[in-house]
Amino acid sequence: MRIQDRSSLSAAAAEANRSAEAQKSGRENGGAAGTGSSSDGDRVELSSTLGQLAQAIAAHDTQRSTRVQALAGDYQSGRYHADAEATSRAMVSEALAAEG
Repeated sequence: MRIQDRSSLSAAAAEANRSAEAQKSGRENGGAAGTGSSSDGDRVELSSTLGQLAQAIAAHDTQRSTRVQALAGDYQSGRYHADAEATSRAMVSEALAAEG
């Protein structure tokens, strides 16, 4: 037996129709609205944003690496002593946040 949900089919058809109308409208207006792009289609430039993101990630990675190396050195020399109570509280808080 095959069951077909007609409501989902009609919703998908309506969405496809809206998409086709939006594309047609964009072509009639000379491309994407407000971008001044060519009639070949939409165009998005992310190079400056991606460059800033890459710099932020690199800075974070460098800071994290430096912190991990410092902690490793402290641990190896016996100067690092973890606070078990603070660690357990953080673990429980993180677990509760993940569930909610």
